[in-house]
Parts: sequence; structure tokens; C-alpha cells
Amino acid sequence: MARIETALTRLLEIEHPIVTAPMTGTAGGALANAVTQAGAFGIVAPGPDEAAIRREVTAAGNARIGIGFITWQLGRNPAALDAALAAGPAAVMFSFGDAMPYIPRVKAAGITLILQVQTLAMARAAAASGADIIVAQGRDAGGHGGAIRGTLGLVPAVVDAVAPIPVVAAGGIADGRGLAAALALGAAGVSMGTRFVASRESQWSDRRKTNLLAGQADNTLQSRLYDTLGDPDWPHEFPARYLRNETSELWAGKQAELEAVVESERARYQQIPLEDVTRRLQLAGEGVDLVEDIPSARDIVERTVAQAVAVLRGTSGLIRD
Repeated sequence: MARIETALTRLLEIEHPIVTAPMTGTAGGALANAVTQAGAFGIVAPGPDEAAIRREVTAAGNARIGIGFITWQLGRNPAALDAALAAGPAAVMFSFGDAMPYIPRVKAAGITLILQVQTLAMARAAAASGADIIVAQGRDAGGHGGAIRGTLGLVPAVVDAVAPIPVVAAGGIADGRGLAAALALGAAGVSMGTRFVASRESQWSDRRKTNLLAGQADNTLQSRLYDTLGDPDWPHEFPARYLRNETSELWAGKQAELEAVVESERARYQQIPLEDVTRRLQLAGEGVDLVEDIPSARDIVERTVAQAVAVLRGTSGLIRD
């Protein structure tokens, strides 16, 4: 198949400019292995847990992968970074928080440093701190993200601000049209989350994947509710995007009422099984409209690249002298 060569593919030594978003509870070793074997770049998200890091790296086999951390959570167990570096990943990625305390150790190990940002100011700071790759994540993304900038406007602004550092576009990208659009904006590749959630190798159950297929971007909501009921320590500047369900409708616009009973409501909510998608909030990005099946990760990579190539070749015919 045709290839798209960019600064990202050269730096990570991959064939296709696609990386998986490091999604906790989704992006394990099996998914990372499958994505890397398909010529893209898989990233595991084991959390700040040494045993989980070793388990997921082992599950990835001999594939070149990255290890992603939610930065503020790493502060709960900084020793987890030692386990990650000892595993010898091709890259380490930090998202959501101040990565400066950890950057020198990653750089000293000679490992590619990926930093995810949600604003132009954060992008400039990431460049100054030594990032090798910067992921520009728009609020279109599923899961946690910024609440200010959309992907379409953020990506080219970051590209201009941090050049020549390769920029990866994230948020709402779920097929080859998104990849082609990101490249047109100046990005060197894309990070896809929601699309890879609905893959055979993701850690989600079949029930949750099937519910995702029925989801619509018009029916997503970005708010603090996911963390108010889940992990209230999440920084407030990174709300989560999820599919609306009975729980979100119960508390929509009722933050004051929820705060009055938050302890008991949180305890009740956390007893709801993950499989109960009518009550348990399920993360999803605005690309969910484009997720219509549950193929292998290899199929996702190959279909995305093939479609992007077709789009890029097709759009050349729009030019008239």
C-alpha cells in the first residue's frame, strides 16, 4: 500500500503517521502491538503502576511502542517512571499536568519525549522544555481534554509556534479524511483514540464497544461530571467528553445540587458496573459518528492511510491555473 512520509514517521521510524492515544483502561499491550505491527505507533497507558507497566509492555511483545502517563497521576507514584524507562520504550508521553520534574530523566535515557497540549501557551512551553513531538489536542477529543480550543484552529497555530518540532493532531479524528485534513493543517500525523477504542484489541468489553457504535457526537457532553463522580482530583481545566446517558441527564445543570450530596452519590456511582452503559458514563470523542464497526487495529490503520492517500490525490484535481 502507499505510504505517507512525514517528520513523525522518520522520527519514530514508522511507516504511517498514526499513533494511538494513551487511553487508560483501553490502550494495553495487545492494542499497542497490533498498531505498531501495522506500521503505525502504539502507546500503552498502564497508569502509575510498576506491575501494570511491566504487564502491558510484556503483552506488547517485541513491538516498538510508547508508554503514556497522565502527568498529575504520576505524582502519586513517581517510581513508576523508573519502571517505564527500564522497559526501554521508543517514546514516553506526558499529558495533563506539569511534566518538568520528569523530563530530564526521559531525555537522559535517550527516549523520545512526547508532550500533549491543549492551548498555544502550553505548546510554546512544551517546545521550550525539550519536547521531541507535540500532540495538539482539541476539545473535540473523547476523554479528558481542554475546554477552550477546537482541533481545527489549534493545530495550525501550534504548528507555526513550535516549528520545526513535529506536531500530531488529536481530537475528533477517526478516519483518513481526518488524517488528510491534519496534514493539510501542517501536522506531521494524527493521534486517534475513539476509533481505536472500537477495535478488536482494545481492552473495552464487547458491550461497551457496541454501545460506542450507537453513539453520536451530537449526544456527547464535555463537563466535570465524569470526575466529580469518578476521580475528583482531576484538574478542573481538563473536563471529560462522554456519551450522554441516564446519569448525565440526571445531573445536567445541577452542579450545586450534586455537590450537596456528592460523597454519597459518588459512592453509589462507583458501584455501577462498567457494563451498565445506561448509567455508567462512557468516554467518546466527536469522531464517534465515524465509528461504525469493530475491526482489527491493522484494518483501522490500513483503511485510514488508504483513505487519506485517496483524499490527498483527489484534492490535487481541485487546482486550476
